[in-house]
Amino acid sequence: MGLSPAAESAPDVTAAEPPVSRRYARVVLALSIGLLLSDYMSRQVLNAVFPLLKAQWLLSDARLGSLSGVVALMVGLLTFPLSLLADRRGRVRILVLAAVTWSLATVACALAAGYGQLFLARTFVGIGEAAYGSVGIAVVLTVFPAAMRGTLSGTFVAGGAFGTVLGATVGGAVGQALGWRWAFGVTGALGLALAAGYGLVVTERRLAPGAGPGPREHVPLRALPPELFGRVSMVCAYVGSGLQFVVAGALVAWLPSFFTRYYHLTTAKAGAVAGLFALVIGIGMIGGGIVSDRVGRADPARPPAVAMTCCLASCVLLPAAFWLPPGGAQLLLLAFGALVSAAAAGPAGAMVASLAPAAISASAFAVLALANNLLGLVPGAVLTGVLADRLGLAGALRLIPLAAAGAAVAFWAGRGRYAADLAQRASRTTEASPGPSATRVPRNR
Repeated sequence: MGLSPAAESAPDVTAAEPPVSRRYARVVLALSIGLLLSDYMSRQVLNAVFPLLKAQWLLSDARLGSLSGVVALMVGLLTFPLSLLADRRGRVRILVLAAVTWSLATVACALAAGYGQLFLARTFVGIGEAAYGSVGIAVVLTVFPAAMRGTLSGTFVAGGAFGTVLGATVGGAVGQALGWRWAFGVTGALGLALAAGYGLVVTERRLAPGAGPGPREHVPLRALPPELFGRVSMVCAYVGSGLQFVVAGALVAWLPSFFTRYYHLTTAKAGAVAGLFALVIGIGMIGGGIVSDRVGRADPARPPAVAMTCCLASCVLLPAAFWLPPGGAQLLLLAFGALVSAAAAGPAGAMVASLAPAAISASAFAVLALANNLLGLVPGAVLTGVLADRLGLAGALRLIPLAAAGAAVAFWAGRGRYAADLAQRASRTTEASPGPSATRVPRNR
């Protein structure tokens, strides 16, 4: 299959070589994924010990919900400003400070004497976790070739799903065996250990050995809006990814209830089965990124097409699954639908990484994360509940996946401009880069 005319003039996004060894890059990735798992474990351990807290402190469901909601609130309010601060002041420094903050706050949860203290500790958990996802992936992308952007982006987003399941599983097991305070304490201690390892191994100097001690390159504040929103395909990536997460958000929030109501499982068994489907969603995120990277080697403009295909597939498979009666056929179709329900995350992340200037990549990923949450995860859970009150849960879950059609339209619109935007971005980078006499740092393999 030949390249599209636009793609022939597009830059070779696979050409960039990171200035570090492959071994060091893998260590950075492992530590970053470890901290990501710690992030989501600290966030989700609370949900696992809800029954224990309710029984000991006689808390209302509203107060229990506020302990979880305050973390999401802090993340929503602070993701972009903290990501921008990391771009300008040093990403590693902000990441280590963030990890120490959420880990210490999680330990503080274990020491809380009442609701007020626990609420304050959970607030600091949210403050610490606010920017890790966007800044962490920005660091990881600097140490791997550009040809792996889709895979890495999908893997990083999928880490949230894996961390959610791990937090609920470990937190529930430790809480049941030793009490809810130990669940928080163990989770916080793990985060502190990972933060210490990250701080010792990952440094700004080792990430960019040829950069020297001079001032950090940064984009002026007045130039941020056009850099973050001035390219049509970049905005389409934000919107398409956000709308696709409506589907994933609905599945994660409501599958436990679905299995309870239609398969008559106990709460524990329904949660376990729903956890397996959450893992399938995460695997699909990674798979979508891998496919995007592979087809992008032949034509850099293809990631939007991969994302569009995943959206359309979920738009067909999931409604069909929820029309079937409970049974093996429904579960099989539901598994395939879940696999592609958020697979556009990798291609969307690759698009944003390719179009955003390196100096503000964390800020660009912060915008993407906000779109995923504000356009996708929150409306997906809420709208499903509203529709379920009128149509029943199965009826609501038949309709919600149609949001993926809107996501497909957004990626289709971005596909038409992506190659041109890549070429424009490359030309600006070439104009701003130093001449051929600049020192090239040899890569140690």
